[in-house]
Amino acid sequence: MTSAPEQHSISPDARTVPQLTNPRAERVKAVRALAGRPARSRSGRFLVEGPQSVREAVRETATRVHDLYVTEQAAARYPEIVAAASARGVVVRTGTPDVLDAMSPDGQGVVAVADLLAVPLDAVLARVPRLVAVLAHVRDPGNAGTVVRAADAAGASAVVLTRESVDVHNPKVVRSTAGSLFHLPVVAGVGLEETVGALRELGVTVLAADGTGEHDIDDLLDVAGAAPAGVPDLAAPTAWVFGNEAWGLRDEDRALTDAVVRVPIRGRAESLNLATAATVCLYASARAQR
Repeated sequence: MTSAPEQHSISPDARTVPQLTNPRAERVKAVRALAGRPARSRSGRFLVEGPQSVREAVRETATRVHDLYVTEQAAARYPEIVAAASARGVVVRTGTPDVLDAMSPDGQGVVAVADLLAVPLDAVLARVPRLVAVLAHVRDPGNAGTVVRAADAAGASAVVLTRESVDVHNPKVVRSTAGSLFHLPVVAGVGLEETVGALRELGVTVLAADGTGEHDIDDLLDVAGAAPAGVPDLAAPTAWVFGNEAWGLRDEDRALTDAVVRVPIRGRAESLNLATAATVCLYASARAQR
């Protein structure tokens, strides 16, 4: 006898509402609208797309997650996400593939809606941070998200995006962090001068990363922990300021910092991508501090 094909579904306990089947339903439109900033501002919520980001959102900040949307297929593939959401009281809603695609073509069948992350700068400064990434006029969402991910991997204390930078809740930023957005404090919407001033008052060395820097990051690593007077010590608490992808840091922004540091180009490349340069700088500090 030929056995019937296996049917995958989430447990009855997890399914708290009927399955969504209409991709043109108002709820579906409302979730999709969160890809735009006006809807995020009105609702105070944002879209989390894809299994990795949703997994970390549920695991780290479940109290801020309102709804989890999954297809039956995704629920079978990622049962740990559904189980964690249900255990933390998050409403789990199933939908057809068409519905989930309408909510997010990038969600891979897994989407969540969460409260906007509002981390005040004072919360980061309550303890002297050891390592901070500051994004000034960074407009590309992929770059911004990748820097957040790199900062998380390097063990940074926080990331700060100035008010001139991309919205940290932009869906591409959120996806590019690969869940790191929910691992460390990310401050947004503050001024660069305000941020640098507050960090310096705490004794944090503020370094600008720029190709024209007078200090070579390799040389700074060589003397970390025993830097002579006038030379930045990467072993000390440090904040790195990274500028715009196209024009870097403005003269007035560089002037706010303690020193300007370059990442040397050994080969024939004209320059490094912003996120790549930021990763090099953050890991240099992490190595020196450890």
